Amino acid sequence: MPLRVNIPPATRVCLVSLLTLSLLYNIARWRQLDTSAGSLQTTPIIPYLTLVPSLFFYYPWTLITSTFVEQNIFTVLLNAATIFYGGKYLERAWGSREFSKFVAAVTLIPNAVIIPIYLLWGAAGGSSSRSLTQICGGVSIQGAFLVAFKQLVPEHTVAILKGMVRMRVKHFPALFLLLNTLSGFIIGTDTAAVLAWLGLLTSWTYLRFYKRQPDLTGMSTTGLGIKGDASETFAFACLFPDIMQPPIAFVADQIYAVLVAVKVLRPFSDDDIASGNQQVLARGEAGLPSLMSNQRAASRGAGKREEAERRRALALKALDQRLQAATGGHSQAGPSTLTEPGGRANSISPTPSATNGGMLGETSYNPDNA
Repeated sequence: MPLRVNIPPATRVCLVSLLTLSLLYNIARWRQLDTSAGSLQTTPIIPYLTLVPSLFFYYPWTLITSTFVEQNIFTVLLNAATIFYGGKYLERAWGSREFSKFVAAVTLIPNAVIIPIYLLWGAAGGSSSRSLTQICGGVSIQGAFLVAFKQLVPEHTVAILKGMVRMRVKHFPALFLLLNTLSGFIIGTDTAAVLAWLGLLTSWTYLRFYKRQPDLTGMSTTGLGIKGDASETFAFACLFPDIMQPPIAFVADQIYAVLVAVKVLRPFSDDDIASGNQQVLARGEAGLPSLMSNQRAASRGAGKREEAERRRALALKALDQRLQAATGGHSQAGPSTLTEPGGRANSISPTPSATNGGMLGETSYNPDNA
């Protein structure tokens, strides 16, 4: 029986673009190497596929194509694995439309910002080599996916090397930045370092302030979901280790205040923060699927049943809250009981995790926690 690999449509487009454009780039590079044999140029420039800052105005489509161009088989495999596993997970969690918008943002914005950086860098250094730098690769997408995982499954533990190394997902963005920054200084891969920072900043800003997410708490009345993520656990400082968070939070708060003052950003209200914290709690209760979920039919069936039960419980909780609000909030005297169509009663009572003190659980921001 042939093996069927179910890849969502937007992820499939990204994978095909990566493999096709990387193949075309390497074919063009090999042909240039053959025609320029004996010359001093060792790295051919392909300006119609990769992003070259000084030539960008002639090839504006490279803002998109350059992200899906890799120069060697190792980076092709690395980025393909990132898109395959990460893209499948995020697209199924968000839907194809929201996932496509996210990929477009973390592709276009970092590439657009890196152009003036390298043009000014070259002008300041008195050299044209920076403006002729060939920029390509999916580093910005890799960093963006890690930030998205930090938002969705921060406490998920990933085992590496058969369990010898275990790390929670919330620590991946900081480790990714550290490795790329050190590589930029030591090996000279400054382009990857800049793209890593731009990808992380772009993805966090988009997810924090702009992306609409489904309302898992059932309290939204517009039907459009919730815009942004104002939860305390997704503050910018929370992307970094606990020991680094206080100074980063201070700087981030000052920048945020300036952007709010000039009306670039809308300030978060107390209700926004409370709703964001409830979303974090609801995501934990809903039990998002594992990052490396098993593809066997039996496992899928069991996962669907568990997910249906969780969603049913969340829906009953939301209905109970609305009934309490409609009756003037007198249900605090005892747990409420809802009767299902089959006649079976469900008792829903407040749990410790829903109270103010335990609302965030393990994901609450506490510098004393590891």
